[in-house]
Amino acid sequence: MGTAANGPSIGPSIAEILDSHAGGTGSPVKTAARVADAIAARGDDGTWLSTVARDELLAAAAEIESRPGARTLPLYGVPFGVKDSIDVAGVPTTLSCPDYAYVAERTAPAVQRLLDAGALYVGKTNLDQFATGLNGTRTPYTVPRSVFGNDLISGGSSSGSALAVALGQVPFAVATDTAGSGRVPAALNGVVGFKPSRGLISTVGLVPACKSLDCLSVMAGCIDDVDRVFDVLAGRDDGDPWSRDRGPRYGGTPIRVGLPPAAELEFFGDDAMRAAHLGFREHLERQTVTVEVSLAPFLAAGTLLYQGPWVAERLVEFGDFLAEQPDSIHPVVRDIFRGGLNYTAVDAFAALQKLQELKAEVARLWESMDVLVVPTIGTTFTVEQVLARPIDCNTMLGHYTHFGNLLDLLGVAVPLGVTSDGRPYSAMLLGNALSDDTVLTLAAQILDEPRIATVATGAATASTVKEEI
Repeated sequence: MGTAANGPSIGPSIAEILDSHAGGTGSPVKTAARVADAIAARGDDGTWLSTVARDELLAAAAEIESRPGARTLPLYGVPFGVKDSIDVAGVPTTLSCPDYAYVAERTAPAVQRLLDAGALYVGKTNLDQFATGLNGTRTPYTVPRSVFGNDLISGGSSSGSALAVALGQVPFAVATDTAGSGRVPAALNGVVGFKPSRGLISTVGLVPACKSLDCLSVMAGCIDDVDRVFDVLAGRDDGDPWSRDRGPRYGGTPIRVGLPPAAELEFFGDDAMRAAHLGFREHLERQTVTVEVSLAPFLAAGTLLYQGPWVAERLVEFGDFLAEQPDSIHPVVRDIFRGGLNYTAVDAFAALQKLQELKAEVARLWESMDVLVVPTIGTTFTVEQVLARPIDCNTMLGHYTHFGNLLDLLGVAVPLGVTSDGRPYSAMLLGNALSDDTVLTLAAQILDEPRIATVATGAATASTVKEEI
C-alpha cells in the first residue's frame, strides 16, 4: 500500500475564500460543492467518520447566504471539520468506538461560536479511539496515512483533522490536544497545529480524555487562518471550570528564543531528521536572540503523563465502559485504560508534588526566554512499525509533546519542509501560559507570513508585525 511521497495540498485560505465570497467569483454554495466533490473523490481514506450529505451541505451553505448581514461574518461560508470527540447536535459522537457512540443533543459551545460566525460544518474527522494515542492507527475504521505517502502514519489522535486540512478539503479543522494529539498529526502532514493555553477555548461538549489537561486545538494551513479561527473560538465559558481569559497581545519587543543544547535533543537514531532540525536551528540562531535552556525539567514532567497516575484520569470518563464492554475497546487502548487501575491516591499526590516542583523550576526558565523551540517529533514511523510496537512508537512520538499541558504551556507545530529523504519535519514553538500571541508571532515570522496584531497597549489600531526569519 506504500506510495511515493507527495506532501500537503493546502487549499484556499480563509482570507481567499472570504474574498471570493465577497467578490462574487465564489459563494458559500459553490464552496460547499467543491468540498463535497473533493471528499467524494478521495473515498474512504480514513479522514472522515461522517460527513454532511451533499444536498444537505449545499442547503446549509444556502442558509448561510440568506442570513441578514451574513457577508460581514468573520467566517462567512468557510467550511470546517470537527474531531469526533466533540459534540455537534444531531450528529453521532463516536470517539472511534461504535459501541460507545451517542447522538449529541447539544452542540459544543466552541463549535457553536464557529457556526454563529458563519462557518460551514462539513463533518466529523477520524481519531485514535477515545483520543488515546498519537499515531492514528488505533481505530476500527480505515487507518489514515500521511499525505507524504510511503505508508507513513498520519499521527493522532486528531488524525483526520490534520488530513482534512493537508488534503485541501477544508482550510481549518477543530481538533484536541491533551498530550500532543493536535501537534503530532500536524507535523506528520505538513500543516500548522495550534494548541492554545488551556482554558482559552471551552471544552464543554468535548468527551474528556484527561479533563484536567484537555485542550481544543486548531489545524490550519497558515498562521493567518489560525488567528482568524482562534479569535472566534477564544472566549470565557462559565460552564467550563478551567475557562480563563486570553493573555496580552504581543508587545513588539524582540522575542527571546530558548534552544536546548543539541546534545539534549533526541531523534531516536534518525540522522536525516536530526540534520534537518539542526539546520533550521542554525538559521534561527542567525536571525533571533537565543538563549540556551535545559530541556531536562520539561522531559521529567512529560514522563509523569503515561508513566504516572494521569492515565487513571481517563477512567473517570471511560471506567464504566471498560468494566462493562471491554471487548468493544481497541486492544492497545484497553490495556492503557487497565493500566490506570494500578495507581493509588498516594501515587497521585506524589506525582502532583513532583509536578509542582518541576513547574517551579520551569517557571524560572521563562524569566530568560519567551519561546522554547524544539522538534515537534524526533522521527517518523510507518503504519507497520507502529502496529508492531504500538507503545514504544507512541512514546517516541510524544517525547516533545507530553509535558505541554502538564506544565501549562501552549504550543504551535510549524511545518518546515522535508528531510533529505523526503519525510516531513516540523518545529514546535512552546510558550508559557497566556503568551499565545507572542508564540504565534514568532511562528508567523518563521513561515514568512505578515501578521496583523493589536499591540499590547490596548490601542485600537492594528500594526503589521513582520521580521525576516
